[in-house]
Amino acid sequence: MSHATPIRTCEEVIRSSELLGGLEDCQQAALAAISVKQQFEQGHRVMSQGQACPGVYLVDSGLVRIFRIGPRGQQHVLHLCGPGQSFAEVAAFGNFPIPANATAVQRTHCVLIPIDALQRELANNHELCRQMLSSMSLWVRHFVQLLDDIVLRDAMERVARLLCDVPCDHSGRLKLPGPKKDLANHLNLTSETFSRVLRRLNEQGVLDVDSDRTIRVLDSEQLAKIGALAR
Repeated sequence: MSHATPIRTCEEVIRSSELLGGLEDCQQAALAAISVKQQFEQGHRVMSQGQACPGVYLVDSGLVRIFRIGPRGQQHVLHLCGPGQSFAEVAAFGNFPIPANATAVQRTHCVLIPIDALQRELANNHELCRQMLSSMSLWVRHFVQLLDDIVLRDAMERVARLLCDVPCDHSGRLKLPGPKKDLANHLNLTSETFSRVLRRLNEQGVLDVDSDRTIRVLDSEQLAKIGALAR
């Protein structure tokens, strides 16, 4: 039996977001007061590379694919943005055009903090600016880590690191946070390489891969060891 996703308020979504969850309650309430809810159906283009930034999007439910298109039409997935995550934040704070495209992978509910209202709030609320700088520094550190993963780590280490960041249930099962081809592209791998790594981890007894999207972690310590950052 399926259950409808609970409808949350803008403030609840802001409170649970990775970007804004660390703000003080009064700052979260100030942002909630200027926010609006939006819903996107599967396949909907939420934003396009080069357009004016509409604001900061916070994902409440669903999944959004963030990607860039190169001069020869090639695509690279920058991020798969799920519940608790955000996108377009750097463009909104810097007030410059959107640097990437965003498409809903499935039906998605978001909270949008419109850029004009956000810029006014930042201009008048210096404490919010200070707290935002702290949140953004953590976000920058996340992307530096991602760059390290792509440049300095092999395919097995990249996939293991990705899986370590996906929450498991009580039995060790996890669900891949997006289509396999998008996850592979995000890690700068081919789909074939991504699948081959999963098979190797399955053969080594680290994982039990029983479907395309659902995996059971059999040896979490070994998975963490494979995905650990080199010191």
